[in-house]
Amino acid sequence: MATHTILIVEDDAAIADSIAYHLGRAGHRTLTASDGAAGLRLFTRERPDLVVLDLMLPQVDGWRFTEEVRAQDPDVPVIMCSARTSEHDRVHGLEIGADDYMTKPFSMKELVARVSAHLRRRDKERGRDAEGPIEVAGLVIDPDQVQAFVDGRSVGFTPREFQVLLVLARAAGRPLARNRIYREAWGYEMMAGDRSVDVFVRKVRQKLRAALPGTDFVITHYGVGYRFDPAPAAGPG
Repeated sequence: MATHTILIVEDDAAIADSIAYHLGRAGHRTLTASDGAAGLRLFTRERPDLVVLDLMLPQVDGWRFTEEVRAQDPDVPVIMCSARTSEHDRVHGLEIGADDYMTKPFSMKELVARVSAHLRRRDKERGRDAEGPIEVAGLVIDPDQVQAFVDGRSVGFTPREFQVLLVLARAAGRPLARNRIYREAWGYEMMAGDRSVDVFVRKVRQKLRAALPGTDFVITHYGVGYRFDPAPAAGPG
């Protein structure tokens, strides 16, 4: 019996079939689309639990697809898979809303492991017992709502941004290495050279500064990583 529904949007039929085969063997129901427009129609109709997405797609490319999906559902995990290997492409994919980015060719075993990790984390978030909010320096971090608030107004974090903030806030001032932040927020080990933590910390800082410009919440701990340690803002930038 399938445990989750995975949408595969990939215009290379051999790759799409291979992904579907391996995810099917792992117990998942799969849907496939060979272009971005068909993928969006399937997403809207089926509401899958996770999306595996190529970037260079006919009709609607992966960038636009991700933006459209995020407008419909801020929570669904999106794993980008692309032959584009530049740091710019990886960072841009994460910035517009992808949760993960894999470069082709990739191991199907690794893809299945990443899919499983994202789904486990999402299921855990949905089914966890209520956890009390963290309140500090005018910011309320509410795990039950997967969001942070200032004066009752949402800061507007995506689920992944919120997870990064929550991991740091739970450490209560202790510095955390990037690989530990990644392990706790993503659910598996960080690959060498992966800049996902830095990208998401930057987005978290930008939104916190917009909501509470007088306070810096996430501090760079040089030689280690980052720590959650609210202090008066040092200035712009």
